[in-house]
Amino acid sequence: MKPFCLIALLIPLHPAFSQAPGTMDQPPAAAPTQAAPAPAGGSQSSFLGGDVPVLDPGSEIVSWDGRNWNINNNRMFEARFEKFLSAPESDDASDREYQIIIESIMDKMAPNRVTPNSTDEAFQLLPKASAFDVDANLCDAIANQVYSSWLARRSKDRLVAANKGLEDERKRLEWNAKVTAQGNSLDPGRAGGTNDTASTETQSSSNLKRDMEMQPILTRLAEINGLLKANQLKNEVAELQVKIEFQALLVQLFLQRRFQHVVIGTRFYRSIFADGDSQLRVGDDAKNLFSKTTGLPPTLGTIDSMANEVMRDVGEGVAAFRFLLEKQELESATKRLAETFLIGEYLPGVRTLDRDNKRQALAFAQAANKLISAIEVKDYALAETIVTELAGSAKDFDSSKPMAAIETAKTVSAMHIAKARNAAVSGDREVLETELRAATEIWPRNPSLAEVSSQIFSQADVQGRALLDFDQLLGQKNYRQIFDDRMRFIAATAMHPERQEQLRQVLDNMSTVEAAIIRSQAIEKRGDYAGAWESAELAFQENPDDNKLNQLRSDLTTRAADFVRALREAQNLETKNQPGSSLAWYLKAQKEYPPSEFAREGIQRLTKEILPDAT
Repeated sequence: MKPFCLIALLIPLHPAFSQAPGTMDQPPAAAPTQAAPAPAGGSQSSFLGGDVPVLDPGSEIVSWDGRNWNINNNRMFEARFEKFLSAPESDDASDREYQIIIESIMDKMAPNRVTPNSTDEAFQLLPKASAFDVDANLCDAIANQVYSSWLARRSKDRLVAANKGLEDERKRLEWNAKVTAQGNSLDPGRAGGTNDTASTETQSSSNLKRDMEMQPILTRLAEINGLLKANQLKNEVAELQVKIEFQALLVQLFLQRRFQHVVIGTRFYRSIFADGDSQLRVGDDAKNLFSKTTGLPPTLGTIDSMANEVMRDVGEGVAAFRFLLEKQELESATKRLAETFLIGEYLPGVRTLDRDNKRQALAFAQAANKLISAIEVKDYALAETIVTELAGSAKDFDSSKPMAAIETAKTVSAMHIAKARNAAVSGDREVLETELRAATEIWPRNPSLAEVSSQIFSQADVQGRALLDFDQLLGQKNYRQIFDDRMRFIAATAMHPERQEQLRQVLDNMSTVEAAIIRSQAIEKRGDYAGAWESAELAFQENPDDNKLNQLRSDLTTRAADFVRALREAQNLETKNQPGSSLAWYLKAQKEYPPSEFAREGIQRLTKEILPDAT
């Protein structure tokens, strides 16, 4: 099975892709795809949505449930991936000991080595593995399911013993019935002639006696047969139920990308249920997820082979990353590591990657994200600088697409500026303002705008009024109004270097504020109100006078009320020199929103204050 099939299978269940539609990429140019019709009488209830996820390996676009995602351009995935790239490698003694235990369990349960004794030894190692934090108590879950299966098998043995006793009683009753019937046929009273009245009466009495003797035997015999059937049904239902529970655990482990635990679980399953029946019975949704994505029948063998294939593919991905890193092909190395991390985040090959190597990929990923942001805010001069840096550090970086966007924007902006110059010469003020506005919208930081700005306000009174308005707004710290009317002030300050520098600082600050507002709104769309508020708060501390930012911050304060209240109480107590109470509130704020930078910095600051000699 191809690796991209595994990625398409796992992406919809990955937490990094549980996002609002507003953060999705636009669908690629392709023929429209119709969603599957909803079942008659109601909407679809499948947890997979309307269809099975499909990955296009050429464009790296995942199509699922009528929507499209780019696996390398997802904010949640970027955050999780960058956290992994910044984290130290998991190669201490504890992790090595854990892997030794896991490999020992897998080795003892290997198909060509498994014995009753090795099964018991592997079972005893499961609680030891579960004691490590990295295991997340998954080995305990497997051990509990194995124990439940063993109990079910013992219950089956008791039912078999009970059935044997019932079977013996059934045979005894059948024998008694047979002896009773034969004894009646040998009754001397039946030897008389058929015409004799006394003989007829004797025979009738004998038949009645026989029926009365046979009745309790036949009744008990029917009860025994019913109990045999009921025990047989209980036996089948109990075994089926424990199989379904075990299979559900294995599917859950697979979707959690805990592939080593999947292999361990499937081997225990085969050891317990040696009847060769490995068909999945966990529901149509889960079976379709495997069968339609992989093209293979939904069996435990499919899950086991896919888990082994993932572990092999992750090993190859890690080896490819290291090789590409040696060749300074950072773009390909970062992409291969991102793909490998997506499917094998918890495998030892990924967790033990050297932090210095990961930092190289992190530097490239951050520069690439910065390039995307620069193009989004139309800062093409910065974008061109970043493209040059990336092309110098990564031999395989393809600069054609970003440079095409940059050069196109520059060319179109230059065309509008040329038209603005002609309009200024001819005195066509309406065309002049229209063309200058268009050039500013395409490339706000275009240096050529300063060259033509002297022609915009050829009349001294108009330019003077603009300068007066600029000074007034600057004194009022109404930077928002200056930013909204920037085209006018860019032209007005062209001949005044000191005001031009002031305007440049205002536009730079407002560009930062706008970027912060856009970032906070994007985080808010994902439902992370505390993160959105903290992002807006950081921008507010540097720009407290912006009305738009204040409004957004106020709205987010009500949505993340508990977190904001805890953080402000902590800050208030800290200013009152109450470090103990302040630290408690900082910890509460961190509990409300674990990634909070404010809470983390406050905790570190107060910890150093309370325990200055602590490491």
